[in-house]
Amino acid sequence: MATIALRIVRKDVTSKLKVNLEQVRHGHHIRGKPPMIARTLKQRLELLNETDPVLSAKVNIGFSVPKISPLKKQEWTSERKKRRSDVDFERRVRNGQLSIDLEEARRVWLETSSPFEIHKIAEHYGIFQHLFGDAFFFPVVPLSISYEIDNDIFVRVHSGNVIKPAEACKLPNIDYKVKENTLWTLVMSTPDGNLENPNDEYCHLFLGNIPGNKVNQGERIMDYFKPIPARGAGYYRYVFILYKQNQPLDYGEYKKTEPCLQLNERNWNTLEFYRKYQDHLTPAGLSFFQSDWDFTVKEFFHTELDSAEPVFQYEFPKPYVRPQEWFPLKHPFNIYMDRYKDPRDVMKQFLLRKLQTVHPFAQPKPPLKYPNARPINGQLASWLKLAIQHERLGWGRVNELK
Repeated sequence: MATIALRIVRKDVTSKLKVNLEQVRHGHHIRGKPPMIARTLKQRLELLNETDPVLSAKVNIGFSVPKISPLKKQEWTSERKKRRSDVDFERRVRNGQLSIDLEEARRVWLETSSPFEIHKIAEHYGIFQHLFGDAFFFPVVPLSISYEIDNDIFVRVHSGNVIKPAEACKLPNIDYKVKENTLWTLVMSTPDGNLENPNDEYCHLFLGNIPGNKVNQGERIMDYFKPIPARGAGYYRYVFILYKQNQPLDYGEYKKTEPCLQLNERNWNTLEFYRKYQDHLTPAGLSFFQSDWDFTVKEFFHTELDSAEPVFQYEFPKPYVRPQEWFPLKHPFNIYMDRYKDPRDVMKQFLLRKLQTVHPFAQPKPPLKYPNARPINGQLASWLKLAIQHERLGWGRVNELK
């Protein structure tokens, strides 16, 4: 309840009387500052998420993105002006008669905005945060990675597309364009799903001292290991990172005997690896995909790893059934008895009832238009009448068989 009260303030005899109208709420006290003085929700969130710009600054550990030559920009500008002034070209665009060379469009995209867009997508998926911490890089060397499923059928790795473990069983085809007299290192790892230490990764492929783009001639430190996302854990990220070497490197400490099927031997930490070789390695290429569980993961755990498959699913407790009573009053007879039967027997009973009315060459009977308006003939028990009504309405276990 709120009322208007008069407050008279008198300072001295000569001063005038000041009369203020205030709204007084009985039994209520305003908590905090008034709305015109208190911070808004946006201001509070900004204050809560405020970070030090020096401490939160990201460090670029890669190469600078090559700039487009002024001559190329001038050529594109003149071509754009020419197309805009062409009336016939605009008409073909509006009518959908214009054909676009996708290979040429992709080539221009790789030369111009691909490093920035791939970096933005990787930042969205948390690739740099979970692999390099406060560091990032722009992928200036485009990676072309594809998995061969069947003869002349390939699944290509883009930026976060989904590839099933059944499609990524074999070593992928890896290609990139660099100078011949250079050395490179390629690492494939996943920041998700380490079964022993959640802060570490699993290394799925490690190739070092690759001469140019001749991946087959590189030193194989760790052989290829297919994706094994656990059941119920969602999507795993599998990241390919291409490093440029300034000299030949000895990766003997990471060398594993092939085939390396021990998960603890594949423990990996990208940040520690880069810190150790940061004077000789510079990340230049990036590509990644996502994968979730399929039937081949279970088979791989049982046959290749010779271990049980990890399953991350909630185990629902069994429903509580209280002890039976001699005379259960106010309980439907059939539902009460089904509660203490084997569920398989109950479902078999409903299935046999359905098979009596199903004909392979005849359409099923149409449902009743007004099921509750049809009387149930005969003097039947209340529990049986209720069961007939549920069957007409399609409620309960009967609905599961339709």
